[in-house]
Amino acid sequence: MAVATISNLIVRYGTKTAVNDLSLEVPEGCTGLLGPNGAGKTTLLKTLLGFLVPTSGTGEVFGMNIANEGLRIRQRIGLMPEMDCHIPGMNAVTFVSYAGELAGMPASDALRRAHEVLEYCGLGEARYRNVETYSTGMKQRIKLAQALVHGPKLIFLDEPTNGLDPAGRDEMLDLIRNISASQVVNVLVSSHLLPDIERTCDQVIVMRNGKVVRQGTMQALRQTVGIQIEVEMYIETPPLVDEMARRGVETRHHNANLYLMMFPEGTHNPAKLIFEGAKAVGGQVRGFHAATRSLEDIFLEAIE
Repeated sequence: MAVATISNLIVRYGTKTAVNDLSLEVPEGCTGLLGPNGAGKTTLLKTLLGFLVPTSGTGEVFGMNIANEGLRIRQRIGLMPEMDCHIPGMNAVTFVSYAGELAGMPASDALRRAHEVLEYCGLGEARYRNVETYSTGMKQRIKLAQALVHGPKLIFLDEPTNGLDPAGRDEMLDLIRNISASQVVNVLVSSHLLPDIERTCDQVIVMRNGKVVRQGTMQALRQTVGIQIEVEMYIETPPLVDEMARRGVETRHHNANLYLMMFPEGTHNPAKLIFEGAKAVGGQVRGFHAATRSLEDIFLEAIE
């Protein structure tokens, strides 16, 4: 089932079109939103939250209209913005419980829930410290805590690992994966860091120039066309490409000792062709396996 649906959406800033005739469905689970700068990712998030009114087109989040039910949508969705959003002078418990009250929670429930989500996000021992004294990693965690405090069914995470060191980044990605794996909270992660999306998300949406240019599950998008095998081979001279071509095998990519080979449809024994070609040119086969595309390959194909 889709948690959000958009049809023929156009959003403009004056004469600039940021989202251009966009149609998509955001599925349940953890979805990555990718695209170069200016692709329209942040504009899409703001429109889904009801902060921006579409120029034309329609959209729904959990059945609520994005054009005129923005407040109801924001009560059901958590947002972890890219920029810091803390209020100086407030400690973590006060800040997160205040965010819960803004979402419509009674004060007592918001306070209780604030303690729970701060503990969950690893800030239990620092809950009574003023937020402006937090490190970058802690500020990222409290942004996640305030997004979760009111128990949303969907959260938007905008560059959630911004400014984090490797250890902090790993901890944040583990938190995101844990949240989505519970199958209670759906997650939409907007990021320019492909490894973050690859590690946390099951589905991917790639945007360019305000449109969706690629969408699907990570597994489906990684599949290659035809029989493609990645071969690691040691060889002092590079005649292997020509030798394999004589055997009807196209070398799609060659980098150092790694060869990506495309075999004709119906090839029954690609391994035999690999070994025969290696023997003919005096090469040493060190390993081979069925090729899959990386998220970087998918992204580059989409934006080109």
